[in-house]
Amino acid sequence: MSETPDPEVIELASKVFDLARTGDADALTAYVDAGVPANLTNDKGDSLVMLAAYHGHAAAVSALLARGADADRANDRGQTPLAGAVFKGEEAVIRALLAGGANPEAGTPSAADTARMFGRTELLDLFETR
Repeated sequence: MSETPDPEVIELASKVFDLARTGDADALTAYVDAGVPANLTNDKGDSLVMLAAYHGHAAAVSALLARGADADRANDRGQTPLAGAVFKGEEAVIRALLAGGANPEAGTPSAADTARMFGRTELLDLFETR
């Protein structure tokens, strides 16, 4: 049996995903505080943290992690927020994710593997000292 999704729920979820992409940490956390799951994912498995991280919004990442979001939640392709932040070169996001407990060895490819691919040895050093 297939249920038709409520259009209002779809609209709300789309709005929350857009807040993560644009980094509106205040509005995003207000929705999470009001009951939107901190680990909400879209149809590709991208979490709110993944979207905020990939788009370079360290404050939004930190706010979501403080509200229980999983720093290592991989999307449907096995990618983690940390690996995405390494790929995009988002140093503030990398530091926020590490502070929130992200594992540099999680995912496929992992953040550590991604840093190696791009010759980011300073990130490998950072991962080892965390």
